[in-house]
Amino acid sequence: MKPTYKTPITHLIVEHAVAKSPVVRTLRERLPRVPVTYVDKIPESHERTPGLLEVVHYKGRFWRSCPGTKIYECCGYQIVHIGTQCNLDCTYCILQAYFESPNLRIFGNLDDLLAEVQAVPTLAPHRLFRAGTGEFTDSLLLDPWTGLSQHLVPLFGRLPNAVLELKTKTDHVAPLKDLDHRGHTLVSWSLNAEEIIRTQEPRSAPLKARLRAAQRCAQWGYFLGFHFDPMIEYPGWREGYRRTLQALFHAVDPARVVWISVGAFRFMPELKRTIHRNHPRSRITTGEFIRGLDGKMRYFRDIRLDLYRWMVEELDRWDPTLCVYLCMEGPWIWKRVFGLEPAQKGGLSAMLDKAVKDRMGIEPQRQGADDAAE
Repeated sequence: MKPTYKTPITHLIVEHAVAKSPVVRTLRERLPRVPVTYVDKIPESHERTPGLLEVVHYKGRFWRSCPGTKIYECCGYQIVHIGTQCNLDCTYCILQAYFESPNLRIFGNLDDLLAEVQAVPTLAPHRLFRAGTGEFTDSLLLDPWTGLSQHLVPLFGRLPNAVLELKTKTDHVAPLKDLDHRGHTLVSWSLNAEEIIRTQEPRSAPLKARLRAAQRCAQWGYFLGFHFDPMIEYPGWREGYRRTLQALFHAVDPARVVWISVGAFRFMPELKRTIHRNHPRSRITTGEFIRGLDGKMRYFRDIRLDLYRWMVEELDRWDPTLCVYLCMEGPWIWKRVFGLEPAQKGGLSAMLDKAVKDRMGIEPQRQGADDAAE
């Protein structure tokens, strides 16, 4: 598939160990004019090089549990680790301070990645796995040039007890059109008020483009997810988020939506200095914050409650059967927003598993089902 998007890549550095991998072959085919340098090992760099993409031989685990916290409700999410960093340049992005190297990096040893993705759910057929590629990078940022979705989406379609979430702020969905997903992939978008998108997410796709992309994915049979995280308090935030919700409600059938998460802006204290250095005009860290139990700076509790209650009420009017959940909040906040704690429904992980079953029709094999059939 010939990409129709403007490439963010102007130079490739590839480790010799992955020089013949399908990922590198696809990159060379789709970026024929981009120069390539081959090296034995790409060093960790503290200097950002715009337009550089590093392709490395990754020796760690491709499948891992999301690094949640015992303090707040954990969703049981699994990470499919495809690469690191993002160049959409959102002011609040934690990746600015999370990785040693600031450059875009993907893992070229695709066979190792796919083998691990195949193995983990197969070893536990009685468990439902909810996995995603958007934890340490944007899931679809480079997909028109790497072709990674053409490998991952059909693989998850063959895994009866696993679903894949592709989380993005782009509209790079054309490569998904003809893939055999078998209803096991949901494509999700981070949404925000248009003023926040314009000022804090300047290189991401506009709201209208994200919603058009969601419409296309729904037409192709994909399920959808949306994430209002981070919600940011600013003068007129209610009207700003209301306009975004109205656009969402007009564009999407809620029956295709598996879940919607809501979370307030939070940041590690050390990220504040990075935000001021990289985005000196941003004022998002100047609100009323207090250090949370996890050490992150969070809006005062009353501000968060105001944000959450308003958003949940609006979403409930759209579809009261939707799975709406809070990201990284404790049971005391849940109780004040929803009138119940996740434990009353078996925990947040169980709530999301139920959403997969109810909306996508997917559930793991029951323990003892094989014996009963025999």
